[in-house]
Amino acid sequence: MVAFCLPPAEEEVVFFREHSLHVLTGFQQTLVFSDEKERFDPTQFQDCIIQGLTETGTDLEAVAKFLDASGAKLDYRRYAETLFDILVAGGMLAPGGTLADDMTRTDVCVFAAQEDLETMQAFAQVFNKLIRRYKYLEKGFEDEVKKLLLFLKGFSESERNKLAMLTGILLANGTLNASILNSLYNENLVKEGVSAAFAVKLFKSWINEKDINAVAVSLRKVNMDNRLMELFPANKQSVEHFSKYFTEAGLKELSEYVRNQQTIGARKELQKELQEQMSRGDPFKDIILYVKEEMKKNNISEQTVIAIIWSSVMSTVEWNKKEELVAEQAIKHLKQYSPLLAAFTTQGQSELTLLLKIQEYCYDNIHFMKAFQKIVVLFYKAEVLSEEPILKWYKDAHLAKGKSVFLEQMKKFVEWLKNAEEESESEAEEGD
Repeated sequence: MVAFCLPPAEEEVVFFREHSLHVLTGFQQTLVFSDEKERFDPTQFQDCIIQGLTETGTDLEAVAKFLDASGAKLDYRRYAETLFDILVAGGMLAPGGTLADDMTRTDVCVFAAQEDLETMQAFAQVFNKLIRRYKYLEKGFEDEVKKLLLFLKGFSESERNKLAMLTGILLANGTLNASILNSLYNENLVKEGVSAAFAVKLFKSWINEKDINAVAVSLRKVNMDNRLMELFPANKQSVEHFSKYFTEAGLKELSEYVRNQQTIGARKELQKELQEQMSRGDPFKDIILYVKEEMKKNNISEQTVIAIIWSSVMSTVEWNKKEELVAEQAIKHLKQYSPLLAAFTTQGQSELTLLLKIQEYCYDNIHFMKAFQKIVVLFYKAEVLSEEPILKWYKDAHLAKGKSVFLEQMKKFVEWLKNAEEESESEAEEGD
């Protein structure tokens, strides 16, 4: 008897195909998951980087090439923090800044390198090349440096010094933005003096790469130019303390910069308060007392103050747009404020400063072009200005702005002053 198999029912065929496909798909997915686990495992990522760095040794050009090539195989985007931890500290950092004991580490890193500027410049090139090659690492690196600054207490003094030098170099070449310095204002770091000590090394390397003017521009862009004194506790946030600390550390240019910033800030505050006092109509004696106190407190010169007062006086009025009317309006207004101006023109140089400010204002505001001589004569009569500064201005101390127009206006008055001066001298000689 011959046995034969009947063909499977159609339902069975369909089930067999689906089951086989399911098994095959599951196997493929298992392979993919296995690959992803290997690709996205931070421990394996760290091992790959550390092994590669160990093989390249201390040749930082070879390190840069290795990192460049590895970016095509390893997931830098996901593991940016791990990558930068290794390059700076030699391994993954635990909270607080310590290296995890159970993790492998490498000596090819910033913290294990020599503590000198040249070595840190070489390491800066490694970071520059890496971030130029993989632009998406820029934000991750900035976050890493902010974190490292918060971990400063967990590092040794030598490690902090190296990180400070490296950060200064990277700030100078634009790899880092000065906003990362916000981390230094952490209360604990400031209180224990870590922030100020770190800032010394950082600014030295930054200024060494550029200069104080470039540093000032970078700080100003992120509104940090007026915050440097916050590197010290509140009871030590004075220009004197800052200046002494950084001058003794060899950073006199930074001390002078902060002193200038404070003076600029004080000038702005003085002008703002002056304008408010004038708008309220405060008595001149009160205004004069306030200004003199501010001059003494902030070491502001009389020349600076007279320029601020002139600017404040001229900004309190809405001037007529008609040239023939504005001169009359100006004389009336300035006559009222003459006692205030006179209180701060006790020096010849202050009088000359005021003359130059009047010239500049009349030139910049075209409706005042014909009012210059009238203003000067008014101030002469009100004893705000005297003969000698006016004659000096006329002879060689004037500005180029509107020079020919203003000298022509002043010609007759200057001649009169000279004649009056000669007559006074003659009378004095006859009296002798």
